[in-house]
Amino acid sequence: MAEPRNRPTGKADDELSFAHKVWIVVGILALSVCLILILRVAFNVLLMVFAGSLIAVFFHGFADMIQRWTKWKRAPCVIISVLGTFLLLGTLFWFMGNTIQHQIASLSDEFPKVVKAAQAKLQQTSWGAKLVKNVSGYDATQLMTTAQSFFSTSFGVLGDLYIILFLGIFFTSAPSLYKNGIIKLVPPAAKENAHVVLDRLSFVLKGWMKGMLLAMCLIAVLTVTGLSVVGIPMALTLALLAGLLNFIPNFGPLIAMVPAVLLGFMDSANTAIIIAIMYILIQTLESNIITPMVQKKMIDLPPALTIISQVLMGTLSGVLGILLATPILAVVIVLVDELYVKRQKQDANIGLE
Repeated sequence: MAEPRNRPTGKADDELSFAHKVWIVVGILALSVCLILILRVAFNVLLMVFAGSLIAVFFHGFADMIQRWTKWKRAPCVIISVLGTFLLLGTLFWFMGNTIQHQIASLSDEFPKVVKAAQAKLQQTSWGAKLVKNVSGYDATQLMTTAQSFFSTSFGVLGDLYIILFLGIFFTSAPSLYKNGIIKLVPPAAKENAHVVLDRLSFVLKGWMKGMLLAMCLIAVLTVTGLSVVGIPMALTLALLAGLLNFIPNFGPLIAMVPAVLLGFMDSANTAIIIAIMYILIQTLESNIITPMVQKKMIDLPPALTIISQVLMGTLSGVLGILLATPILAVVIVLVDELYVKRQKQDANIGLE
């Protein structure tokens, strides 16, 4: 009768188990590093996907409004929303495009003269002379290089806009397809909560978009009215710039104010001061009355967190990151509230029971 083979000792089993665990840990770490590198390289792509989602949110929010007014079915309302938006933009560019084009060309040609005139006006005062001296002390080449790197994107501005637009149209045409695809990635026990989170995200982003568009239109109208009263040339272009840059909270209105104030110096220092005060009053009206009335019922974005998110996203992805910093912050706040804060409250209530 054959003797049984000697089985591995318990010590050998422990060594094999330990080696197996080490290789598992090494594999997990390697996979994590690869994922981080991929996300870092593809970060702009993820931002473009998010921007396309915002366009889809806008189209569906517009469709919701049409559906409330007409009581029609969903599909024709979405079609009217998309076609109506493009028709409205085309009409505006048809009637205003030629004027805006001439004003932009004039502003580009006159801008060096405007800067020199502003420097001459500032040098007439002691504090203005110090300001001009400090600003002119910077290396212009270094500033230009920094600005170019700061405002660069992965595929170029036009390419990014092209991709974002078509992503938005695809997301608009079949939102349930992508929503259900996200929910399928969630474990079965959390699918119901995933539906709730996605619905709340849609509601919050629609409210944020509605408030932002209302504020942009209001600022453009008030700015063109104020500049026309003061008698500043190129008022339409400056007002359009102010409205568009209001999409970037905190920093956008300051950037929009610079060319208008410089044009004011062409007339006098008092005119420049009046324009600066006018911009500040308009921005104060928007940030303290209009935006809180529309958005704070849906989500309250702390100003400090907004600035931090803008600086962080601008460092990571340039101008596209700055543009999307505020809605991304809104999404993060909703996710933290739904996935952490509410769960902590539920656990606390269960503990009290």
